[in-house]
Amino acid sequence: MQLNFKQLASLPIFNGICEEDLPAMLNCLGSFQKNYQKDEIILLESNEVRSVGIILSGIVHMVKEDSEGYQTLLVAMKDGELFGESFSCGSHLNAHVSFFAAAPCTVLFLPFHKIIHSCKMSCTFHHRLIENMVQLIGDKNVQLMHKIEVISKKTLREKILTYLQQQALDQDSRQFTIPLSRLELAKYLCADRSALTRELSYMQKDGLISYEKNTFQLL
Repeated sequence: MQLNFKQLASLPIFNGICEEDLPAMLNCLGSFQKNYQKDEIILLESNEVRSVGIILSGIVHMVKEDSEGYQTLLVAMKDGELFGESFSCGSHLNAHVSFFAAAPCTVLFLPFHKIIHSCKMSCTFHHRLIENMVQLIGDKNVQLMHKIEVISKKTLREKILTYLQQQALDQDSRQFTIPLSRLELAKYLCADRSALTRELSYMQKDGLISYEKNTFQLL
């Protein structure tokens, strides 16, 4: 599948880099593209991470699995977002988490060592690319802080409300659509799916929220 350079130029990681420079840049970096089907494993916890993944289309979930096989959804990532960047630039290359395709997706991989080390041609895009990646790593840290804020709440109701309030702020509306299914939301909240469904029903009866499938409104 050929790369759509116009699409790539609009992604945050390539902000400030001309579309005309992208073919030479990606060739210099040794980039490669891969397609994944829904539920296909992209990276397992035990894998070494040597490339940064850029989601061109689809959804990727960052998941942590405990010794009993229970999975916690840490972050759900969509088009234009990065994954694996925190591990590929660390002193320990093992992922410590797994990445799955939550929907059919296409990923562009950039070898990390080629991003941070300028080539012999001293390509001007390197510095801009590094600046963009640092900013995106900062954005990912904010997402993880949101996750910590949610799961630090004592009750399931507090966790649900905190997550929904975050979504309302992100979408700048008291009525919004969340990107997670009920099962995925339960994994994100570290909760049982049945308990989550029951609590959502109670919250609606108590006049805190109204919802229809994945569309919610804070009352």
